[in-house]
Amino acid sequence: MSPPASDRAPAAPQLVRLTDWIPAAWRTVRTDLRLLLKGLIGLLRLRPTRLGSIGQTFAQQAARHPERPAVVCGDRRWTYAEFNAWANRCAHALQAAGVKSGDSVGVLLDNRAEVLAWVLGTVKLGAIATLLNNQQRGEVLAHSLRLSTPALVVVGEACADALHSLPPAERATLCERWWWEGETPPPDNLIWAQERLAVAPSHNPPETATIRLHQPAFHIYTSGTTGLPKASVMSHYRWHRCMSGMGVMGLRLRPDDVLYCPLPLYHNNALTVSWGAVVGAGASLVLVPKFSASRFWDDVRRYQATSFCYIGELCRYLLNQPARPNDREHRVRAMIGNGLRPEIWDAFQQRFGIGHIAEFYTASECNLAFINALGLPRTTGLCPLSYAIVRMDLDTEQPVRSGRRQHMSRVQRGEVGLLITEITTRAPLDGYTDAEATEAKVLRNVFKKGDAWFNTGDLVRHQGLHHMQFVDRLGDTFRWKGENVATTEVEGVLAHQPEVAEAVVYGVTVPGADGRAGMAALTLCDDAAPFDGAALARALYAQLPHYAVPLFLRLRDDHAVTATFKYSKVALKREGYDPTVVHDALYVLTPGGYVPMTGELWQALSAGTHRFD
Repeated sequence: MSPPASDRAPAAPQLVRLTDWIPAAWRTVRTDLRLLLKGLIGLLRLRPTRLGSIGQTFAQQAARHPERPAVVCGDRRWTYAEFNAWANRCAHALQAAGVKSGDSVGVLLDNRAEVLAWVLGTVKLGAIATLLNNQQRGEVLAHSLRLSTPALVVVGEACADALHSLPPAERATLCERWWWEGETPPPDNLIWAQERLAVAPSHNPPETATIRLHQPAFHIYTSGTTGLPKASVMSHYRWHRCMSGMGVMGLRLRPDDVLYCPLPLYHNNALTVSWGAVVGAGASLVLVPKFSASRFWDDVRRYQATSFCYIGELCRYLLNQPARPNDREHRVRAMIGNGLRPEIWDAFQQRFGIGHIAEFYTASECNLAFINALGLPRTTGLCPLSYAIVRMDLDTEQPVRSGRRQHMSRVQRGEVGLLITEITTRAPLDGYTDAEATEAKVLRNVFKKGDAWFNTGDLVRHQGLHHMQFVDRLGDTFRWKGENVATTEVEGVLAHQPEVAEAVVYGVTVPGADGRAGMAALTLCDDAAPFDGAALARALYAQLPHYAVPLFLRLRDDHAVTATFKYSKVALKREGYDPTVVHDALYVLTPGGYVPMTGELWQALSAGTHRFD
């Protein structure tokens, strides 16, 4: 199916003008003043050193509205009181096993209510819920576990493949205790979590009331800008800021609202943004195992959802579905997420009749967030705290410093630059579990001596009136299918293939698709057999998440390197997979493996009519 016309022609850069801002602000204040004030008061009351926690906030909602539906998953439904009791049993079971404040508890489950129960139970103790990506396998999963050193890991029945990708001996060194969350007896002598829960009490643990907001609540894995996954730290303070700012003020849910969540709970879009908005309103969260474009609106109608969360690629998939007469027959009035591209924004909003799009910008490790609270089109919204958009050298991908003091300079309205956010007591940087990785993201002496700013690694457009628009991601990480792909992870897997001597991985744009698709420039070994595209594809699928498998290959005799012996990717990214520019052999990933690029395939890619699964 050909993409909509709006999907083929990027929209002109939009600036935010007073003539747009004032009417939007007036409509928002007039209709949602109570919620705006509630969110603002919530933000102003937050201090990192104050007592407070996610577990305490949820327990308070359960005490106020015990019979209100809290979580729905499939045909199962839990009230706030029921879910709070479940989480309490998880907390007491963990505590009886020796888990204490500051310990990490790994959660390796598919998308289901059990994730939230174990997460909530963990944070009620002051422990840290480590959300493991259930698509990781082998060495990548082992690396994630080494970063967080969990005292205990809860693994689900649906994640048995991930568990068995770790040899038993290595598994024991990564974590001594593994609990099995499932209906059937556990394999490999794992402890059956259900037996522990059956005898655990359901009252609120007293430790919950002693937690302070600055304490860590979650580990969320992100690729960062280089290397294997990093474990970013999410504090109770940042979760509550998100709840008040993005949830209450931005999305503006009410107690009778239902938020449909098709995103994985190991992402902050689901765990912090969506769940935070729901808990802040005392509303209901609907969880589904995974996103389905064909079933999405049927599900929304089935659960009578009034809102949903998204990533940009999800919206594109929905827009590419055949139009139906009942596209607007639903109760959804608002949606929250990030990555809705400007070129499809209007088409999506008009086709499905969504009144309010609460697009936001943040990152798991970022100390600030932007939210489109006023509902203006094609913007990530505004942020009341200190940030700057500074000039970049796109060849070196480094911010420009100039003058005697070597300070940075801000871009003008309408220009594109690097987004940086100031690190302050009101906006502390939680960073990663790795202190060196955190420090690598900090820019110092930016505008004055002694200041400190977080480098987001993202290019954004300054739209005026404190609004901005996301443009692109810098560095060695690119985003595809809603997931961050670390090039070094893919390069490491390629380097272990017997026929590959060297591999350079980078992201390239594909017409009609969000983010960047993976491309690998390979140098084959001198004694390698003739290139077998089908065999290489099978090997990569076995060792990488599907979204990380490169869609394009380029076979080269050698690679250009910098003076510090790093691979130079700037020219590779610029040349992409254009056969009129690239004279090396080019291959494209198909269901049968990698096949040579043909003129027909190139034309389809250029026209945006070729689709990848």
